[in-house]
Amino acid sequence: MGNSGAASGSGNSFDLAGLIKDWNGNKKFRDLSWSGTFNDYLALVKDNPKVTRNAFQRMYDMVIEKGSEEYVDFKKQIVRYKFFDDADNDGKDAVFGLDISLMKLVNVLRSAALGYGTEKRVILLHGPVGSAKSTICRSLKRGIENYSKTDNGAMYTFEWVDEKGELQGLLGKEVKSFQSPMHEEPLLLIPDDLRPKVVEELNRGNKTEFRVNIEGELSPPSRFIFRSLMERYAGDVTKVLSHVRVKRLVLSEADRIGIGTFQPKDEKNQDSTELTGDINYRKIAEYGSDSDPRAFNFDGEFNVANRGVIEFVEVLKLDVAFLYDLLGASQEHRVKPKKFAQTHIDEVIIGHTNEPEYRRLQDNEFMEALRDRTVKIDIPYITKWRHEVNIYKKDFNSRKLRGVSIAPHTVEMAAMWAVLTRLEKPKKANLTRLQKMKLYDGRTLPNYTEDNVKELRKESTREGFDGISPRYIQDKLSNALVNAQQGNRGSVNPFMVLNELESGLKSHALLSNDELRNEFKELLGVVRQEYEEIIKGEVQRAISADDSALARLCANYIDNVKAVTHKERVRNQFTGQDEEPDERLMRSIEEKIEIPESRKDDFRREIMNYIGKLSIEGKKFDYKTNERLHKAIELKLFEDQKDSIKLTSLVSSVVDKETQEKIDIVKSRLIKDYGYDEISANDVLHYVASIFARGDVKNK
Repeated sequence: MGNSGAASGSGNSFDLAGLIKDWNGNKKFRDLSWSGTFNDYLALVKDNPKVTRNAFQRMYDMVIEKGSEEYVDFKKQIVRYKFFDDADNDGKDAVFGLDISLMKLVNVLRSAALGYGTEKRVILLHGPVGSAKSTICRSLKRGIENYSKTDNGAMYTFEWVDEKGELQGLLGKEVKSFQSPMHEEPLLLIPDDLRPKVVEELNRGNKTEFRVNIEGELSPPSRFIFRSLMERYAGDVTKVLSHVRVKRLVLSEADRIGIGTFQPKDEKNQDSTELTGDINYRKIAEYGSDSDPRAFNFDGEFNVANRGVIEFVEVLKLDVAFLYDLLGASQEHRVKPKKFAQTHIDEVIIGHTNEPEYRRLQDNEFMEALRDRTVKIDIPYITKWRHEVNIYKKDFNSRKLRGVSIAPHTVEMAAMWAVLTRLEKPKKANLTRLQKMKLYDGRTLPNYTEDNVKELRKESTREGFDGISPRYIQDKLSNALVNAQQGNRGSVNPFMVLNELESGLKSHALLSNDELRNEFKELLGVVRQEYEEIIKGEVQRAISADDSALARLCANYIDNVKAVTHKERVRNQFTGQDEEPDERLMRSIEEKIEIPESRKDDFRREIMNYIGKLSIEGKKFDYKTNERLHKAIELKLFEDQKDSIKLTSLVSSVVDKETQEKIDIVKSRLIKDYGYDEISANDVLHYVASIFARGDVKNK
């Protein structure tokens, strides 16, 4: 008693009742549990015709309602659909860099929603392993499940009820209700010859673009019950429908309502009943016949997925007998269980496959019918560096990592290598694969226009279908992180990850020959070299990041350029004497960006014209606005200051106090301006110091 009282009076008590009271789940549950008469449902349809949409219409609207944005990529108009950002799931299944493929997918859904023919096709996502095919399917399945819980995505089904027990066991012994086994649209209860008039009435006064249309037929059990009631009530449809209760339908993959998934298994342990359902032998005794539709289990994946979507995992690995079931399901929207009547279905059929299986389908002349009823959408690997980076940053970031950090550029270098393995060697002799990757990523290169990049893409027929999978990169990043944690290293840098990537090539199951392994190893060398250039540049900029010194050096340069251009002398601010322009100073700066002696006058006039143009516009010159001059000034200041900082002393581990203070300033700039932490900043400084010690400094 005493302990209980103390606990309730303490600040550690847990108020579950209060949390439940504030939770809005109770209202949501009531909304999702709506039920009413058939007439109530007709009123709902009249008010919001979209509740009667078919599966394709619903899925298309689900994607479109999330919004989209347009952009131009190398003169091609692209639409990016925000649905695939997976914002509702915190971006867990976000898809990057596949906007063109996703545009094609959404166009297929649009065509099917409008009834232009693709609703009679199997959507087949085709691409290499790890290219996000499963992720796209998972997003669509989860999306349609969540959409069915919203007001915009509301949908309804029905059940037969016998509340007064007057139907003499029609729904089953001592059964008060019989759920529609395939969660059918309630309007299917309207007899065929009555449908035109009902549709006309429902659409009268409809101010939306959507028009109610009743397509399909009841499932065999509902058809049996409907026919029996029609006989009982002498054709009085009103009395028949009085035994119908309409209910809100919420799709759920976990509960197998409206979302199905089918995976290939061992041939001996799988038969077509997994797709189309089977007889329930326990109910044969109750209903008296194995042909009674109430004695059938509508639990095949096609039945389960009615009103929603069915995903076929590695669809072309299925036995041919299963693929035949797809023909009727796609073209006729019907499935035919063995020894049972055909059953109408309304669902999106989407499958995915890898290249070897697809090539086998193409070579199999007996499967021509399936090929003809398939809409293939290529889902290649990403060939844009920045999009590949986003894949890994989704999982490897400071929010998810504990006890270990990732140095700047680590993920970027791993992604760079992955993209390089997917690109074909350029046919142009003066273009490297690294340059090609940068062009694809939107960087500029001299003498290359957008038309040139389009041409590069056209001449590369296999790009995105070969190379390294993102899964391999993720595995090796994980290995590097685990090794760093176990060794109390505290930080993972690009070299550690690149070493992991290289060591894994020896046992990579999808690399078929040594020639390819050696090619990928060479590309790792390219990435290492690129990383070295990046960190040398960052350290150089950190050393020369004294804004006041940069501004003074720039002002000195501009004064001398102005004097040369106007054929004047320069006033020495210390002696007060007029002197000749300092040619050595000007050339030492210009040479940093490889301005040849023959072009120096052109460059200087270009700078003066730029300053003059700004003056006319009433703007003040700032060296930071001129990229080339900014770079030249930084490199010149770095050259002047590197000896005073004595960074190379880090290699010998003998650092005097004054030098250490200067190095600490550089380190703090790396941390503040470039995202390093203490460990990674030290790593980079030591590595770059070793390069400087070798005299390996290259002007970028």
